[in-house]
Amino acid sequence: MLPFTRVQFLDLFAQYNLGVWPVQAVACLLGLAMVILLPRPSPNASRAIGAGLALMWVWTGIVYHGVYFARINPAALVFAALFVVQGLLLMHAVVRGTLRFGSPGGATALAGWSLLLYAGVLYPLAGLAAGHRYPELPMFGITPCPVTLFTFGLLLLTTAPVPRGLLAVPFVWSLIGGSAAILLDMPQDWPLLLSGLVILPLLFGERGRRDMPHAIR
Repeated sequence: MLPFTRVQFLDLFAQYNLGVWPVQAVACLLGLAMVILLPRPSPNASRAIGAGLALMWVWTGIVYHGVYFARINPAALVFAALFVVQGLLLMHAVVRGTLRFGSPGGATALAGWSLLLYAGVLYPLAGLAAGHRYPELPMFGITPCPVTLFTFGLLLLTTAPVPRGLLAVPFVWSLIGGSAAILLDMPQDWPLLLSGLVILPLLFGERGRRDMPHAIR
């Protein structure tokens, strides 16, 4: 049983959105800039995209989980630590140059672009369709579920093997955060619940097998 109710959960989002405004707008602009850089692959573009993604994870870990969600769920401090670790792992990959973003073809890229579209546009629309209204909507770039979906989308749009250590925390959160679709009646989180099960085989599929000797860095 959860230590909070659905009403408390939605009220927390309202407090969070009102408390951190206008960070939501900054996150949207950052996400848009990252997407614009994808079809223009270069080392600098990859570093910018990776750093932006790391910032989203660290912000969400410290501010959303550590400051706000901890008010109603003691486990949020563990989640905060996981999100900060994921952000640091992303920055480590940025520094080492092991993240190379681009716009490859095929089913993997289609899945990646679809997840970016869902995280940035369709996720909040699904929340509105479910009857949620701002400020109780989970917003792009600063809340865990949209950040995880956006991360999966970006990791599918890489031109080099993704370091396996970058997959663990997003996969775990796809199960934890995605459970809100069932436990808290958040229908916009159904794709998150399924995403980890679909995306890991894609990342470990033919491209992963082909590059496996170079994948562990």
